[in-house]
Amino acid sequence: MSTFAVGDDDFLLDGRPVRLLSGALHYFRVHEAQWGHRLEMLRAMGLNCVETYVPWNLYEPEPGRYGDVAALGRFLDAVERAGMWAIVRPGPYICAEWENGGLPHWLTGPLGRRVRTDDAAYLVHVDRWFGVLLPQVVERQIDRGGPVIMVQVENEYGSYGSDQAYLGHVAGLLRDCGVSVPLFTSDGPEDHMLTGGSVPGILATANFGSGAREAFAALRRHQPSGPLMCMEFWCGWFDHWGTEHSVRDAADAAATLREILECGASVNVYMAHGGTNFAGWAGANRAGALHEGALRPTVTSYDYDAPVDEAGLPTEKFWRFREVLAEFAEGPLPEVPAPPRRIAGPAGAVPVEWAPLEGVLEVLGDEEASAPMPPTFEELGVDRGLVRYRLEVPGPRRPYPLSVTGLRDRAVVYVDGVRAGVLTAEDAVLPEPVAGPAVVELWVESLGRVNYGPRQAEPKGITGGVRHERQYVHGVRARGLRLDAFEAGAVPKVPFRPVAGNAGPGLYRAVVDVAEAGDAALSLPGWTRGFVWVNGFCLGRYWEVGPQETLFVPGPVLREGGNEVWVLELEGGGAGARVELV
Repeated sequence: MSTFAVGDDDFLLDGRPVRLLSGALHYFRVHEAQWGHRLEMLRAMGLNCVETYVPWNLYEPEPGRYGDVAALGRFLDAVERAGMWAIVRPGPYICAEWENGGLPHWLTGPLGRRVRTDDAAYLVHVDRWFGVLLPQVVERQIDRGGPVIMVQVENEYGSYGSDQAYLGHVAGLLRDCGVSVPLFTSDGPEDHMLTGGSVPGILATANFGSGAREAFAALRRHQPSGPLMCMEFWCGWFDHWGTEHSVRDAADAAATLREILECGASVNVYMAHGGTNFAGWAGANRAGALHEGALRPTVTSYDYDAPVDEAGLPTEKFWRFREVLAEFAEGPLPEVPAPPRRIAGPAGAVPVEWAPLEGVLEVLGDEEASAPMPPTFEELGVDRGLVRYRLEVPGPRRPYPLSVTGLRDRAVVYVDGVRAGVLTAEDAVLPEPVAGPAVVELWVESLGRVNYGPRQAEPKGITGGVRHERQYVHGVRARGLRLDAFEAGAVPKVPFRPVAGNAGPGLYRAVVDVAEAGDAALSLPGWTRGFVWVNGFCLGRYWEVGPQETLFVPGPVLREGGNEVWVLELEGGGAGARVELV
């Protein structure tokens, strides 16, 4: 057994000063069979510690119904086997460019911005969740022979609010649940962030990507003593759909890493290895300095321009970081492990079967709900996926503009079964007026819930209403199609038919033969936007707008011989399109 403590100037391991050389690796963004390799890569880069968030919404899809919470414990066991320490950031909010910042949709739906405050209706769920989750952490603390040395209180709270009673409740809850290792907070190195997010008596750390000396000086104004640590050294950045790919020069990032360490500080490289937003779990941001502008959905890849790339391979940044970290490591660094196996060669296929969206919804969709006004995704119980809203414009009446208020996020509109346009603005008008009577269908897709800033906790779907001229059209039938409905046992029930030249949006099926299984990149030439599964494993969203052009396929997902691929195309058609593994 060992002890880990926060001293006046240093972290103390069994009373001896120690520097934390940590890297962020989100176990839930990496296939479990590849955890060991990724941890070996971090060790070889020169790190002695790994940091991870825990996404609440991944594990509690409905109140009191839990998924594989033990995955966190298995990951921490893998960290111990790798000979590293672990820093755990359990939230309840995590940001992480993750759907809804990790908060469940069933919680933010009814409570809105009452979440992340000292609100009893919110805290009762936090208390219950931590009671389920934290035993995975507590029994693996360093004073019990495990790898966990620190646990975070909330996450970057100073960027959001100033409710000190709430932060105090979370800190007390962690202690009540048995967390005995040091607690900490992390915020940007700005006065209002450190003031709003810090907790008296708990170590404050700073998050930044450059200007280490200035950032630590700001931290010292708020915390005169205690070890300095950059809890998030942003060595790269994430991408949004329809924007340029983010890249940071390796030499520039390495120079900032050196500056942090020359300050005598500890560091957590964010991200050391980013992984992938599998299964549509990518979040979204709002544009602008105050994060109040247009929605900017995050891509499926969370490569982050990290030193270890999405496929687990070393980049130029890896080698530059390794050079810097070697100077501050105790002893020689481990050898770099061999790369994971890749597929033997390219393989591809054209889809042979197809089912229109209507047929997919009939088999995999939720029960239809009726209401005077459009229900939101949250009211329908839909976290990731889409909702078909159906309503009838009465008649006879002459053509008037058809508009949608409070649209989040993207609607493909059909009038009497004919595609009439795509709406993307929160308050949008269909290009051509609509005469009555008419049946209008709006297939609305969530592009990811906001994970950061004041617009977090906003609902998805049609949050206002549909109007014909100025008049609301009442009487809406809504039916959800959730991504988690595409389970291996359910999809074969979908009424597939041979692909024809007029095949449009819907679910396509192809079989790709692979000579030797291994990691691969999935390319989808000819497709527009949607989601894709390989052997029942959801790789995530694809979209022709880029910048992401291929999807990462973990080797453990593939098998030698035939591999079944499902493509849920939401906007274009699949006739003539291909599925390629390279």
